[in-house]
Amino acid sequence: MKATYMYGAGDVRVATADDPVIKEPTDAIVRIVRACVCGSDLHRYHSMPATPDGRSMGHEAIAVVEETGAGVHGVKPGDFAVVPFLWQDNTCVFCREGLQSSCLHGGGYGGAEVPVLQAEYARIPQADGSLVPVPGIDPATAGEGTLSSLLALSDVYLTGYHAAHMGQVSPGATVAVIGDGAVGLSAVLASRQLGAERIILLGHHDVRTDLGVEWGATDVVSERGDQAVAKVLELTGGEGTPIVLEAVGHMPAYEQAYSIVRPGGIISRVGVPQYEKAPVGYGSLFGKNARLAGGPAPVRAYLEDAIPQVLDGQINPGRVFDLALPLDKAPEAYRAMDSREALKVALIP
Repeated sequence: MKATYMYGAGDVRVATADDPVIKEPTDAIVRIVRACVCGSDLHRYHSMPATPDGRSMGHEAIAVVEETGAGVHGVKPGDFAVVPFLWQDNTCVFCREGLQSSCLHGGGYGGAEVPVLQAEYARIPQADGSLVPVPGIDPATAGEGTLSSLLALSDVYLTGYHAAHMGQVSPGATVAVIGDGAVGLSAVLASRQLGAERIILLGHHDVRTDLGVEWGATDVVSERGDQAVAKVLELTGGEGTPIVLEAVGHMPAYEQAYSIVRPGGIISRVGVPQYEKAPVGYGSLFGKNARLAGGPAPVRAYLEDAIPQVLDGQINPGRVFDLALPLDKAPEAYRAMDSREALKVALIP
């Protein structure tokens, strides 16, 4: 089969790989219908050391089940399913508490044992907990809009939703969203779905912030750095925003977050942190009695509610996909996202 590998910073190739096989009775083999490139993939695209054997890439997909192990009972061959970006058993103590991203028997896609999803086929561990069937949809005849929105549920939209959920967005809330990438825009859409009344979007790219406005942003702050902080404080009468959703992961975004959060407010981070240490002292969180929340999204916890929202047309998160390319063109997909020519790219095997 064909699969995407990264061999170092900026070096993405599509290569031939062995077809996946069942290794554990809880495994399933799926045929990938759509995969995509994630903003977090670009972190490796910028900094990954040269690796002669390469690293398989991708963790977001929708797929058709081809084969199941003897211990799989929740899905069967022929089922069309969303594949969350982490695999989990969905039965351990943390899964039962809605924290599937901390599953005791789960993990992330990557490496030789569990290759990732920018490929024609994939092995899905803990298939009963990791595959969520989509009823009544045949991917061969479904519209591209439906497929794109279901693909967005594998990570990007529900990561934005997780930011809003962990930020305790509720009806009438005022929210600031830092970042106009696919996750930030998803956080805008999710905040509106949860009833936020005012949503301040911090972003610099008109095409993206225009979509943010369509999805519910009431104010757009295009300034950068300290000027952006000053603008948000101006918009909020000097108070700051009670809820800040940080969807970037770089230190300047975190610094903006604690600079604009209102005393007593909450910062919810879902941008994968590209730093090991972050200020939590008097001048950042402590002095404001501010709280810090967020983390890897337990997508599996939200999928059963989100799938009907897509199928009923309540949400259309697939609009973040503004480019679709054949799997063979995966290197071009990375280049387009890195250069900001594309917001998010779908890959079609």
